[in-house]
Amino acid sequence: MNKIQHFSLSIDSDQIAIITLNVPDESMNVLSRQTMREIEILLDEIEKNRDIQGVILQSGKVDSFIAGADINMISACSTIDETEDLARNGQSIFARIEKSRIPFVAAIHGICLGGGLEFSLACHYRVATDAEKTQLGLPEVKLGLLPGSGGTQRLPRLIGIQNALDMMLTGKQVRAKKALKMGLIDDLVPASILLETAKKIVLSAPNPNRKIKRSLLNKALETNSFGRGILFDQALKQVEKKTQGNYPAPARIIEVVRIGIENGIVQGYQAEARGFAELCQTPQSFQLRHLFLATTEQKKAYKVRSDVARPVDKAGVLGGGLMGGGIAYVSATKASVPVRIKDIKEQGIQSALKYSYELLNNKVKKRFMSTSQMQQQLNRLTGSTDWSGFAQRDIVIEAVFEDLKLKQNMVNEVETHCKEDTIFASNTSSLPIAEIAANAKRPQNVIGLHYFSPVDKMPLVEVIPHAATSEETITTVIEFARKQGKTPIVVKDGAGFYVNRILALYINEAAQLVLEGEPIDVIDKALVKFGFPVGPLKLLDEVGIDVGTKIIPILTEKLGERFTAPKGLQKILDDGRKGKKNQRGFYTYVKPNPIKQVLRKQSAVDESIYDLLQVDPAQTLNQEEIVERCMIQMLNEAARCLEEGIISSPMDGDIGAIFGIGFPPFLGGPFRYMDSYGIANLVERLQSYQVRFGERFEPAQILLDYEVEGKSFY
Repeated sequence: MNKIQHFSLSIDSDQIAIITLNVPDESMNVLSRQTMREIEILLDEIEKNRDIQGVILQSGKVDSFIAGADINMISACSTIDETEDLARNGQSIFARIEKSRIPFVAAIHGICLGGGLEFSLACHYRVATDAEKTQLGLPEVKLGLLPGSGGTQRLPRLIGIQNALDMMLTGKQVRAKKALKMGLIDDLVPASILLETAKKIVLSAPNPNRKIKRSLLNKALETNSFGRGILFDQALKQVEKKTQGNYPAPARIIEVVRIGIENGIVQGYQAEARGFAELCQTPQSFQLRHLFLATTEQKKAYKVRSDVARPVDKAGVLGGGLMGGGIAYVSATKASVPVRIKDIKEQGIQSALKYSYELLNNKVKKRFMSTSQMQQQLNRLTGSTDWSGFAQRDIVIEAVFEDLKLKQNMVNEVETHCKEDTIFASNTSSLPIAEIAANAKRPQNVIGLHYFSPVDKMPLVEVIPHAATSEETITTVIEFARKQGKTPIVVKDGAGFYVNRILALYINEAAQLVLEGEPIDVIDKALVKFGFPVGPLKLLDEVGIDVGTKIIPILTEKLGERFTAPKGLQKILDDGRKGKKNQRGFYTYVKPNPIKQVLRKQSAVDESIYDLLQVDPAQTLNQEEIVERCMIQMLNEAARCLEEGIISSPMDGDIGAIFGIGFPPFLGGPFRYMDSYGIANLVERLQSYQVRFGERFEPAQILLDYEVEGKSFY
């Protein structure tokens, strides 16, 4: 037993073996080659001891069970055969548990994901705690993979095909209460009696042949081959529509589950191991795994700095609009701090409170939380039209109009009415933080904290210190953003910062294509097909055409003529088109006649916009050129941002683009994409367009240098 480092084994008076997994020097348990070898050693010991009546698997970590497999172990496999052997080894080890003569019980507290859930599925019983942190899932699809240690075969047989596909195709985590309802776990208990309950299960050894929990519809579909055929075919159609063919993993998951159900579990395991191996070697999985590792590495880097961060126990928000309401919501519900909202009108405060109420009430309706939990979170939100209640705020986040004088005035007001060390964080989308802090008495407390709309959904936040911002302020804000559930990146102060700079040129080019006569829906569909969640013109409608274009003059003034908006955009604004919020934009938002609803596309272009712009729409470019023109503008500007030090690394640039504007994750971000696209190829395309359309396509100097030197970003 001296080879064991990750596990401890004890046997109690009832001859129940308790295996505790506690991977040293890691905050969470992960399954590595070492861990898997140790499981085999433990199984040998347990099988030799004929007195053992059962086994309980538990975690030695405070709030997590097993977070999944070690990504580096998977990435270290260089060939398909090597990766397939890795999967087969996992299948083999878990099969030993499943076939054991004595019951194995997984006692789950905290997150149980990926290989951790597959480990649990191989056990005969699963009992979990009712804690908020206890969540179960198979998120492999988010890494471009499928569950490779028996998950695709055991899960459908346990909870039904439809429930299993839903979990595997989305990678979503289910809370313990729902897991019990689905039949994924056998009991739900408080953490204080988890081990005691697991022991009772071992000693009573209930019948393992439990019935799968299915709805009547699921039962009708899943218990005959015709119904299963419909189910699999529909799932595949939905997957193809959602992925646009850019992600191979979901379709492969469906195929592997289908083989296992129709041809038997032996063929299912073979298909699973091969599918896992082949997906692992795809470029999509390569990029998604690197993105996961990059965000993990970034979290660790920020954590090193966190020891100088001050605690944020109370927060304030200035402005009750859409952004202010969203910031207040994530501060109260995710960061769990009391939030005081200030607006010049009572209506603004009501609007911000309503924003949180509607989001939380929706969770209550879906049974994600109780009414009392919703009330508890709403109680953290208060508001006023004056500065009462602001004296002891640790941070005040400003979300008022994009007006420099107004924001400077807000700094002075916060310095007057709050503590000496209260942080003033501006949610400006374009104004340099140094200018906002120009008249500050305590400029060390002033920082930019740029959120993206809608705040409750968009994971990114840009943290923007100016030259005088203190390290304490920076680290405090980073920590607070992480508690809000955000992924922060630190960017240098400057007009537009990083994300809005690269987004502005991308949207400008899409608008330019419209003025050249390319149909709006053709442009948007081309970029959705490429991998963006929404097309650039639809995005402008969603954000608000007035909001999305307001920063363009600032960017043009500070950064040059390449940011000049296409002339037609002013006509759209003059026509009062603000997009979705006033039901007038590039698309029509008037609800059609219900009878015609079926015949009508979900999002129809407002054809009157072509008359306004005096263009006759007709597709003249292929999808590739439409995508290329928009994309290389974004890539070129991203490279400039790195060159100017706006972002400190290609990794930050990739994380910012993916989490801030939905850059296709399977491409790895702008910098990884430039590497795979080829720097020389990118320069050649930019120069070609520069000849045709002018200086807005002039390549960034860093790209010209990298081409000459044969360098890449990674």
